[in-house]
Amino acid sequence: MSTTPTDRLRALLEPLAEQAGLDLEDVRVSQAGSRRQVQIDVDADGGVDLDAIAAFSREIGQALDASDVMGAAAYVLEVGSPGVDRPITEPRHWRRNTGRLVKVQLVDGGEIVARVLEIDEAGALVEVQPVKGRGRAKERRLEFAEVAKARIQVEFNRKEDEQLLADADDATEDLDEDADDLDDDAADDTDDTDGADDESVTAEQ
Repeated sequence: MSTTPTDRLRALLEPLAEQAGLDLEDVRVSQAGSRRQVQIDVDADGGVDLDAIAAFSREIGQALDASDVMGAAAYVLEVGSPGVDRPITEPRHWRRNTGRLVKVQLVDGGEIVARVLEIDEAGALVEVQPVKGRGRAKERRLEFAEVAKARIQVEFNRKEDEQLLADADDATEDLDEDADDLDDDAADDTDDTDGADDESVTAEQ
């Protein structure tokens, strides 16, 4: 049976994410000074807006308060959506990035940069880009079993990617303000109750 804090958190949060129509992409627990930092990434087809992140953050806070997963020590909670540099590890990640460029390290040691065209459960049809702009792009069937590692390549001359980066900055800014409010509330609660947990909500996109 899993006993690490991360495994226990996943077991608690995965049903909540499923009920909210979200995919629980990543759960990280680290030490931040005298407190622990809990960072949670969620995603969905079509992306996740700030309202959905804020609502899910409240659900997580309530679930953690009602459980003993985090113990009695104070922690800081951060909920957001994955950034553009997150690894592409699941078929759904490929599907959500159809039309984008990805840099792929292959199991055999090779490396390609390709545009994702079509996806199924076993692999993707991609358009491999010419090296240093020489030659023509060529379509290739890429099986997921061939992929050792893959990441999105941001195209700064592509409107969708420019907007994605701009939205990430706006989201971080807006949710940082929410985090300040929550910190103020937590400070007030601490005056009334010793050992109360502090929670903040931020987004890193």
